[in-house]
Amino acid sequence: GNFMQSKNKFKGGTTDDFRSAFCLETQHYPDSPNQPSFPSTILDPGKVYKTSSIYKFSK
Repeated sequence: GNFMQSKNKFKGGTTDDFRSAFCLETQHYPDSPNQPSFPSTILDPGKVYKTSSIYKFSK
């Protein structure tokens, strides 16, 4: 979290300090609009885009 500013508290009383957390963001391949061999990022009118992401964590 580059933009965390110690405004919130987590369990145990710790605060959300700068880079104290991270975000998992799904996105397309980098530079995919310019790479013909990559999947398309274009969504035509009337078409539906659906995706899912599964994250598994272990101790």
